[in-house]
Amino acid sequence: MSRYRPPAPRSSPYMTRKGAQAMRRELQHLWRVERPEVTAALTAAAAEGDRSENAEYIYRKKQLAGIDRRIRYLSKRLEIVKVVDRPPADTARVFFGAWVTAEDDSGTRYRYRIVGADETDAERGWISVDSPVAKALLGKRAGDRVAVALPGGVQVFNISDIRYQE
Repeated sequence: MSRYRPPAPRSSPYMTRKGAQAMRRELQHLWRVERPEVTAALTAAAAEGDRSENAEYIYRKKQLAGIDRRIRYLSKRLEIVKVVDRPPADTARVFFGAWVTAEDDSGTRYRYRIVGADETDAERGWISVDSPVAKALLGKRAGDRVAVALPGGVQVFNISDIRYQE
């Protein structure tokens, strides 16, 4: 049996202005603050002698690899990102960046914001434009009923409000 897994589908390149700025700040912080600190600690650990049994050296190498991996990801992602900084022409419909208030049949209200894959935050209700809920909501209007296939079964929402300002 093979261990091969096909690559995950690429996430949408869309991102809000604030999300892109946060990503740039993180990249600068990694380059200017964290990487130099870890490199200095790695150099000091390497100077202590036998590297094969040096836990500090091994830890710092893994930490540096993680930082380099994140820098590489952020750099590549920022090259392809498309910043969406204006509301769409038709603000009565759900598009990227929208705040959507929806209600299920039991009366529970949900408030979602449709954002880029790198900006998702479940606690704030920010969902990826690539998520099943967002895909079902896109293009709909207030008053529409939407059925979403979720892991727990099909959930039906009534869209009650769409806004493009928080």
